[in-house]
Amino acid sequence: MGRKMNFDAAIFDMDGVITKTAVVHASAWKRTFDEYLQSRQARFHERFLEFALGDYLAFVDGRPRYAGVTAFLNSRGVRLPHGEPTDAPGTETVCGLGNRKNELFNRVLDEDGVEVYDSTINLIHQLRRCGIRVGVATSSKNCDRVLEKAGIANLFETRVDGLVSIQLGLKGKPEPDIFTAASERLGAIPKRTLIVEDAVSGVQAAARGDFGLVVGVARENNADELQSNGADIVVRDLAEISLEQIESWFENKSASTHNQPTNSTRMSRV
Repeated sequence: MGRKMNFDAAIFDMDGVITKTAVVHASAWKRTFDEYLQSRQARFHERFLEFALGDYLAFVDGRPRYAGVTAFLNSRGVRLPHGEPTDAPGTETVCGLGNRKNELFNRVLDEDGVEVYDSTINLIHQLRRCGIRVGVATSSKNCDRVLEKAGIANLFETRVDGLVSIQLGLKGKPEPDIFTAASERLGAIPKRTLIVEDAVSGVQAAARGDFGLVVGVARENNADELQSNGADIVVRDLAEISLEQIESWFENKSASTHNQPTNSTRMSRV
């Protein structure tokens, strides 16, 4: 067991924080939605407007798969029946489009494997050496497979993913349910738990859950959005911060806010 720390647990989002799979998700979503929107153009003479990075960040990133489909289609004025999770990929339902995206995503995993962010893995090893309990919380239903392919499943004491969320009836981000469930599994209270996220919906969830410190990772040059939606600290990569700084931020935030976050405690390091 390590020395006494100012926090007890750390919970990491997976895609874009631990693993370099966010870009794979974005690509799979783009192909799925562009194919579908082009089919609507051909059938209904609707104007085709391609799925862009801004759409991914605003409507899909961090959300449960089918919720992301619904949010994006609603933004384009398209309403589809929800369908069933067993719908064949490409079926003209919310579930069918979501399943098409998942088919494309898993095809890339099989062909290319999974890369990790070394800076994140290094921080996780430091946390574990100090006795901090570490978990992963993600909307992805592919969590186990991704972590196993990356060879890092053993680093996490608990996993709350899309499959666990269904089993427990948890709401997806931007609600805090998955982070709250993960912290409970780690035996930690939110105020003494670190959350690391790269999605706006993720930092919103952590802020709503009143967690002790929320670190946003701005890999898409979206530092302002992360900070304005709940991140206390924003970095481009976790190599920019140290365990000692995290400790200090926990202590200073608690002392200056009496456990209530304010804008004055938020800072950006990007």
